[in-house]
Amino acid sequence: MRIAALFFAFLLTTQTAFAADRPNIVWILSEDNSKHYLKLFDNDGAETPRIAELAQNGLIFDHAFSCSPVCSVARTTLMTSIFAPRLGTQYHRKIEPVAMPTGWQMFPALLRSAGYYTSNNSKTDYNTSSSQGVWDESSKRASWKKRPNADTPFFHMQSHAQSHESSLHFSKMQIKPEKLTHDPATVSVEPRHPDTELFRYTNAYYRDRMQVIDGIVGGVIDDLKKAGVLEDTFIFYFGDHGGVLPGSKGYLREVGLHVPLVVRIPKNWRKRIEVPVGSRVDGFVSFVDFGPTVLNLAGVDVPDYVDGKPFLGEGTSLAEVNQRQETFGYADRFDEKYDLVRSLRKGKWKYIRNYQAIYPDGLRNNYRYRMLAYQEWQDLHAARKLSPTQSAFFEPKPVEELYDLESDPWEIKNLASHAEHQEKLHEMRNRLTERVKKLPDLSFYPENVLVEEAANNPIQFGEDHADEISELIDVANLSLQAFADAEEPLQTAMSSDNPWKRYWALMVCSTFGDKAAPLTETARKLTSDSNLLVRLRAAEFLGLIKQDDPRPTIRQILKESTSPVVNLIVLNTVVFLEDDCGYDFALTNESVPVKNDEVKRRTEYLVD
Repeated sequence: MRIAALFFAFLLTTQTAFAADRPNIVWILSEDNSKHYLKLFDNDGAETPRIAELAQNGLIFDHAFSCSPVCSVARTTLMTSIFAPRLGTQYHRKIEPVAMPTGWQMFPALLRSAGYYTSNNSKTDYNTSSSQGVWDESSKRASWKKRPNADTPFFHMQSHAQSHESSLHFSKMQIKPEKLTHDPATVSVEPRHPDTELFRYTNAYYRDRMQVIDGIVGGVIDDLKKAGVLEDTFIFYFGDHGGVLPGSKGYLREVGLHVPLVVRIPKNWRKRIEVPVGSRVDGFVSFVDFGPTVLNLAGVDVPDYVDGKPFLGEGTSLAEVNQRQETFGYADRFDEKYDLVRSLRKGKWKYIRNYQAIYPDGLRNNYRYRMLAYQEWQDLHAARKLSPTQSAFFEPKPVEELYDLESDPWEIKNLASHAEHQEKLHEMRNRLTERVKKLPDLSFYPENVLVEEAANNPIQFGEDHADEISELIDVANLSLQAFADAEEPLQTAMSSDNPWKRYWALMVCSTFGDKAAPLTETARKLTSDSNLLVRLRAAEFLGLIKQDDPRPTIRQILKESTSPVVNLIVLNTVVFLEDDCGYDFALTNESVPVKNDEVKRRTEYLVD
């Protein structure tokens, strides 16, 4: 055990510790905002003087990342310090909460065991059931001020929804440019968006919301100062993931993952942090690292089951942290909308792997399209009034994407097919494949498998099925080859005894589209497969390339299915085939007898 850990253990056993012996830690989270909306990080952002005040007395992290671009997955990653696809917590919102292995705990529970008072005000939104004993209090009334005595160190977390996506669900009648602090005429509009009055207003309005957040941060600083504990308290301010204008929250772009992070270093602890206050940290840190960092600052051992590592405190150095140049991202189901995307950023290079590339980013999600800007974007696309860059959101995705963020910060120019970047492409591709295999990534089974077979211990399930998951990834990666090279192994996978190899082979066929027409007869046989989701992928492929009408097969699947999760996956395909391929399923509520909340959202959209 480290010397510091022994020292803190001694303090605990003798019960002579004071607050100054162990620092307090406060987390302030603003919901749904990337770093792009704060001038502290981006010239086009809002002025946030109270957050800047934190930075003057602390550190600015120029490369801090959520691992997921949506709240429940991001927050579960924060609290567990474990990559969500490894733990089975990658789906938003959870259909079934999953369990952590016995003895594994969220990091505040470890703080609490070490004598800290832990409070949360008040959002939790976890995808795991293993949250007992985490908080002394978690409620809208929770506060560090309720600790049992002034000598008790505290960890306090508070979240603020004033910047949440729902803040942009205003109606046309509520649009009042004259009441904004930011002038819509002067804000920047990212190149993927149409430059319209509505998009400009939405941009300006959201920057105003960031200034509301700034005032809240200032209030926390003032409270800590008034109580006399400011200079014993580390304050972390950050966004709980990116967002929130169209195409950010829910997507693995930098606007969905790259968050603002400022850490105030209290005066009484600055001698133990080697970096001068006011410095900017260039190294990459992500949500799996935040919990271990807090534990390290508190002198509590970091458990070996976590995926992150500390970036402040004993055993860390600025030189080492600045050498960290890699971050991993994941996107799966968001409410009722399915996709499977993974990303890897290494330095200035960003790689995105779209495993279900046929689905456009703009595939229907009811909650997203409450926003007027989303509606306008979709309407302009339907009217063919967008540029190719602006239309890409509503088109099928490339199987893989490669961006040089130094010259292309908005991820517009995909370099994956450029001959001069093939070495970098293969390096990034291989590194991402290595990472998803090593987890192992549970999303290579459809979600119903996780719910039905793995929810009690996803970690153990993944370890037991690691070899199979690796084989499924290899089948999925056949889409990276030329079809002439992939055809024979696809035929083999479609004839496999393993249903999930058949499943993935059919999805790869859909990715190839008409090029995979030679596999039509094999796919046709699989529309009668014993596995309902294999049937679905066969019908989807045949419908996509207009070889067969997919509707009879899919209607029969919905008739036979007894699983709401299977039905949700099926309806994702139905929405795609209706909206993007021209099929009218004419579904009724009776067409989908087994429903959960997410299925209800789909049927609300699909049923006339």
